[in-house]
Amino acid sequence: MAGTSNGEPLIAMSQVNKWFGSLHVLRDIDLTIDRGEVVVVIGPSGSGKSTLCRAINRLEPIDKGEIRFDGQVLPAEGRPLARLRSEVGMVFQSFNLFAHKTILENVMLGPVKVRKEKPAAVRERAMGLLQRVGIANQADKYPAQLSGGQQQRAAIARALAMQPKAMLFDEPTSALDPEMVGEVLDVMTSLAAEGMTMIVVTHEMGFARHAANRVVFMADGQLVEQAPPTEFFANPRSERARDFLSKVLTH
Repeated sequence: MAGTSNGEPLIAMSQVNKWFGSLHVLRDIDLTIDRGEVVVVIGPSGSGKSTLCRAINRLEPIDKGEIRFDGQVLPAEGRPLARLRSEVGMVFQSFNLFAHKTILENVMLGPVKVRKEKPAAVRERAMGLLQRVGIANQADKYPAQLSGGQQQRAAIARALAMQPKAMLFDEPTSALDPEMVGEVLDVMTSLAAEGMTMIVVTHEMGFARHAANRVVFMADGQLVEQAPPTEFFANPRSERARDFLSKVLTH
């Protein structure tokens, strides 16, 4: 999975800054993510994690700095931006499925409407993806008939149907009942093992430990430190990370 011929990272953020009014939510962020790498972003609430994640496909425009995806500077708007977005899958806290369409129709929608692919081929791929996330037997049901965990797995299948180069997960399990968290994390762990490039904002430290290649710790809009999970959890370098871990790992 490593790199293209020129070896440049799939995602490169340099000196990225973002303000909401006077609030400086991203401060001089420098971050590169290689193809096939799984990067988990953790930190206290309000540290800028979700904003960082949403900036990568320009759901959140930045005020300063540069973001490159697959060698190209992020387009500002229009068709090039739509094309870029179709190459970056996004899974949010809320499942954002269309209530009036079946699960299968939800998964097929992007490739058919955006990519103009033939429905028969997309249908086969969509069923394969629903199988892969463990809900093929729910294909003809509507979102309201599924549990939260099943809906989130459908949302993952929908993002994968576009055959993205990278997947962004913004706290994908935080709206779920505790007993459903595992089934979603299992799907994400298998994706990581298959070499999907992933950026995951999460509070699930177990997932960070087991599935990440790298943990990025943010606080106050800054990227405080980053390290492989074994190193980060055993020996965080910053006071801020030590403080954060002592609070989240003791409960």
